[in-house]
Amino acid sequence: MFRAMVPRAAPRSLLRPVGGAQSSIRPSAFYVLDRSRRGYATEAEEKDLVVIGGGVAGYVAAIKAGQAGLKVTCIEKRGALGGTCLNVGCIPSKSLLNNSHMYHSILHDTKNRGIDVGDVKLNLAQMMKAKETSVSGLTKGIEFLFKKNNVEYIKGTGAFTDEHTIAVNLLDGGETSVKGKNIIIATGSEATPFPGLTIDEEKIITSTGAIALQKVPKKMVVIGGGIIGLEMGSVWSRLGSEVTVVEFLGQIGGPGMDNEIAKLTQKLLTKQGMKFKLNTKVMGGDDSGETVKINVEAAKGGKEELLDADVVLVAIGRRPYTAGLNFEKIGLEADDKGRLVIDQEFRTKIPHIRVIGDCTFGPMLAHKAEEEGVAVAEFITKGYGHVNYGAIPSVMYSHPEVAWVGQNEQELKAADVKYKSGSFPFSANSRAKTNLDTEGIVKFLADAETDRILGVHIVGPNAGEMIAEATLALEYGASCEDVARTSHAHPTLSEAFKEAAMATYDKAIHY
Repeated sequence: MFRAMVPRAAPRSLLRPVGGAQSSIRPSAFYVLDRSRRGYATEAEEKDLVVIGGGVAGYVAAIKAGQAGLKVTCIEKRGALGGTCLNVGCIPSKSLLNNSHMYHSILHDTKNRGIDVGDVKLNLAQMMKAKETSVSGLTKGIEFLFKKNNVEYIKGTGAFTDEHTIAVNLLDGGETSVKGKNIIIATGSEATPFPGLTIDEEKIITSTGAIALQKVPKKMVVIGGGIIGLEMGSVWSRLGSEVTVVEFLGQIGGPGMDNEIAKLTQKLLTKQGMKFKLNTKVMGGDDSGETVKINVEAAKGGKEELLDADVVLVAIGRRPYTAGLNFEKIGLEADDKGRLVIDQEFRTKIPHIRVIGDCTFGPMLAHKAEEEGVAVAEFITKGYGHVNYGAIPSVMYSHPEVAWVGQNEQELKAADVKYKSGSFPFSANSRAKTNLDTEGIVKFLADAETDRILGVHIVGPNAGEMIAEATLALEYGASCEDVARTSHAHPTLSEAFKEAAMATYDKAIHY
């Protein structure tokens, strides 16, 4: 752990030498302040780059800049790198999704496969331990990459004191400050609260609480039918909870999911036991009793209904997190949604201060943040960088998985774009049939005149991996015929992708 350090030239009356096995710095080169005498360190040399936030956007930018030879410092207050994604988001949720799916499959999907099982029991504590093992291994891996690329890692909370200086309250006590020629803000996002419901992460929870429940709730209400709500709802439904999803809109999956895919996905999740109340708004709730009472009614008004739940998951989206950053002091601007305002090169009105990730514009996706981390480092070191926001995939890790990239059908209709559509069911795919996992389809959308791919939407096995091929095709401006004439190994699930492309520009072979 880093401690507040000052150059040797500081008054020795305030200093004591740094030593001990945990320090990788020569004891003779630096001294640490005696905090019984003083709690603020004088600043070290000016860095080429200071990154505020060690999440996916921040740590990637720091590593990329370090690889280019810049002197880089990354400030992270969590005490572990990786941000929401690695610590309480993408990674732990996927561990639970994978293991809960295995548990559910063993209970319900072995007889037809010729596998007889005995007494199957859930060990929730061990499932949570497996999740934590995955998380800790990855976060420590990032610390290794920081050392490998000479990135200084400071554990603490940063705030601007001027346009080049960040004051840091260190997690282990005391303060320091860091100066940077360039500064990147990558402070991420937080779960959006629901008015009238107090989050305690036990009865009223966000996604953070949803990955850490100590027992399976008998009943769970999920407020919000987007990706986070559906993924976490899937986990606890598989483990035995009665899950009801309440969604204000008329479809699940959020506005990015294609309508046809959303309807099919809802049908499949309903088959698994989840319940849905669409076009429904939450009027309020009462958590004063042993269970939580949630009042709902039709979105357009109507008879009120009372839902009872042991746990309520609030999953209505996320909002930028910039609390305590003190960005207003130096004149940075935020819009009405709290997003820091930037130009096309991620610059704020102060050119050497740039912003990436969830605290600015664009979809709140880890891989989008990662692309911005690379691009912003390239802008600083090379003068150019690029992110194609038209080719950012989205994945929902339910079973079957749902993935898409590019435009959906409702967006094309709204823009009055002439398009053609083609699809292929996994039920006609040989590998899916041998795997006894045939639910879902691959759907292509292409320009009616040029055949150029405009969007690909998949619900089915391996959709999250298969969407990478669609993203690459979209990035290179491929046509459906380009994909259809590309050989795909047999037997593989990816043949459904090829056949959907064939169905769009001509006709599929196997359906």
